[in-house]
Amino acid sequence: MLSFSQRKARTVVVSATAATEKSKKRYPGEAKGFVEEMRFVAMKLHTRDQAKEGEKEPEGQPVGKWEPNVEGYLKFLVDSKLVYDTLEKIMEKSTFPEYEEFRNTGLERSESLAKDLEWFKMQGYAIPEPSSPGVSYAQYLEELSQRDPQALICHFYNIYFAHTAGGRMIGRKVAEKILNNKELEFYKWDGDLSQLLQNVREKLNVVAENWTREEKNHCLEETEKSFKFSGDILRLILS
Repeated sequence: MLSFSQRKARTVVVSATAATEKSKKRYPGEAKGFVEEMRFVAMKLHTRDQAKEGEKEPEGQPVGKWEPNVEGYLKFLVDSKLVYDTLEKIMEKSTFPEYEEFRNTGLERSESLAKDLEWFKMQGYAIPEPSSPGVSYAQYLEELSQRDPQALICHFYNIYFAHTAGGRMIGRKVAEKILNNKELEFYKWDGDLSQLLQNVREKLNVVAENWTREEKNHCLEETEKSFKFSGDILRLILS
């Protein structure tokens, strides 16, 4: 039978082990790198309609039942362009060293959107001015870029990666309904898209290696805001 002092020593060892295990707590996806952590959090905010692994209950009609119109779609494209213009300028200015890694990734969309808007103009459509959802998001990104690189990079990841997945699916559905299946430049990339994405994943993981756990969590916590802003712009398609 253990003496009191032996039992006490054993308790201290067990407590210390538990504390160490707690401090080494693994976050979902952490073993594969920080991008996997971001993806895991993002999937919780996707619906099944948007991604196979989506967990959120859908709000409103599924994309397949949308009844878009060209005017609403143009608002969406114009506001999207403002957001991409803003992000691309932020990376060029590089207020923080992290931003330099995300220049000229091949995922940039501003130039493609400019071509698409010119095409609509040639078809006789009036191109609207940016509206509140796009202006609000662009202003928010500009403010973040000056003071909070972790939060900004969360938006960078979600904007570009979501467009290559659910964004393309939405683009196809809209094209079927109102553009005679025309594929816009917004949904085309130069080179192998999967390789472009992998290159950016690797850069994101390297950048995040220099962050503390608190900074990583702060980045992840920004995901919901990113979805809110992007969702407001997406809903312009139905306006």
